[in-house]
Amino acid sequence: MILLCGKIMTWRKNMKSVKNYVYTERAHFMCPNMHFGIMAKIESNYDEGRLKQSIDTLQKAHPFLQSLIAEETDTGRFYYQIQDYMNIPVMIKEEAALWQQDYEEISVRGWNVMNECLLKVVVYPKENEFQILFIAHHLLCDGRGLLQLAEEFAEHYANGVIPQFAPERLIQCLNDLPSNSDLPLISKLIIGDANRRWKKEGQQVMYEKYSAFERAYIQKHKMKREIFTVCNQELEKILTLCKQHNVTVNDWLIAKMMLEENTNKVVIAADIRNQTKCYRQGAMGNYSTAFSIFVKKKEENVISLAKRVASLVTNICQHPQKEMLVLACYIHMHPELIDAVAISTLGEFGSKAGAFVGRNMFGYGSQNGYSITNLGKIKSNIIEEAIFIPPASPANKTTWGVLTVNSRMKVCVSNLIVRS
Repeated sequence: MILLCGKIMTWRKNMKSVKNYVYTERAHFMCPNMHFGIMAKIESNYDEGRLKQSIDTLQKAHPFLQSLIAEETDTGRFYYQIQDYMNIPVMIKEEAALWQQDYEEISVRGWNVMNECLLKVVVYPKENEFQILFIAHHLLCDGRGLLQLAEEFAEHYANGVIPQFAPERLIQCLNDLPSNSDLPLISKLIIGDANRRWKKEGQQVMYEKYSAFERAYIQKHKMKREIFTVCNQELEKILTLCKQHNVTVNDWLIAKMMLEENTNKVVIAADIRNQTKCYRQGAMGNYSTAFSIFVKKKEENVISLAKRVASLVTNICQHPQKEMLVLACYIHMHPELIDAVAISTLGEFGSKAGAFVGRNMFGYGSQNGYSITNLGKIKSNIIEEAIFIPPASPANKTTWGVLTVNSRMKVCVSNLIVRS
């Protein structure tokens, strides 16, 4: 333990001179509802001191848990600034049944990433077990990263396992992505034109103005969430059916969403940790992409539709230019233009370039998208079950978050409700 602390202290000194700038994460910086959560039931006696020790250990292992977003005075670039003293906020609540209300109360306040830790925790103690709600800003990590944090917490709390110390290195440029990930010519021309228009406007979104917009937007746009459970026996039937027809459970879920939500198009998130050249095992940050699946004529049978989905997914994943399209767009786009996209399309900021990108590339014009993120499955003798609460992107009308723990799948369906 002393050796580990020594390594961390040495690293902290080095890290302050080597900055992690906000690159592709810029899309999460000035955009509302860029937070998400995992609600986990822990099969272990509750001890407040041990809980705080585990949270503190997580923070020591992950530099982004010790960071705020700061702006360089000379360049205007944003980066993760490590703080000498910063605690992860931990709230103790009594009623686990009210966790959605607690999540909503935290959501409506907005999230000032320049002043607030990128992780918030709510705990619901019981005598022989407890539930814990991790709420992360997307600037901290993606869904897989938060699931990793939940597992690390459980292992340390129950068994004293020290999480791996992992300094982050974010996706910074096209060279960090697989070969042939650059944009096609037409996309480059469109983004180049938007960049020129933005530069000609000579504007900049100040964070204070964005924060006021964010709070107003969240007050008006509420998310209604429903949780569905697929038990062990039912999940086994789905697994058997998928295996018989050579499709994945993810293909089946996408097809199921298309049928239930009556849509031909679904955006899906994909983990690319094994494909990036910058990811370090166990690091926080975003190492995922997203792409859309569009079926021209929808099948009525879930398996027939899942087969068509599987074919489309395979085709996209075999072509990095398609799979990494959204990340390549972020890399080519002027960072301050990305900042202006949400507020120009959804708020009161007069940027034609920002509104053009928001309507035509980010889907903020119609706000009628459908998206699914499946974090996969884990086995744990400490985490009995867990729910993944997906981020509520302004582009989406409905979002599904899926997580399977110990052969029990939980689907969190989030629907957008606009208050009058």
